[in-house]
Amino acid sequence: MSSDTMPETRPRLQSDMALGAFRIVVALLFMMHGTAKLAGWPQGSPAPFGAWPMWWAGALEVVLGGLIAIGLLTRPAAFLASGMMAVAYFWMHFPDGFWPLVNGGETAVLYCFVFLLLVATGPGAFAVTRRL
Repeated sequence: MSSDTMPETRPRLQSDMALGAFRIVVALLFMMHGTAKLAGWPQGSPAPFGAWPMWWAGALEVVLGGLIAIGLLTRPAAFLASGMMAVAYFWMHFPDGFWPLVNGGETAVLYCFVFLLLVATGPGAFAVTRRL
């Protein structure tokens, strides 16, 4: 096969690496929301152990974010995280108005759709499941 007819793999590799880096950064940020709820780190005060819904939301954010960050069970974890963010939006923000900019729900909407993207695309590069 001549170099003129070989399929170009470089753009695919670069986009796969970009998706992997994107997945890791988003998941670590998501986990930070959980650590703020569970331990008050990096800011805030922790929710009392077992308090509904904040402590449980924090636990899910840490666990699901961790799975997504390392690329293990990425699609199911991202699906659950996306659903969790949809519930958070409609339960906590939507009663204060329709528009996310007005009701403070921008972060929940963004996480919801970012995680849906990961459900559709998979983990990209740097995922543990690629090594198994």
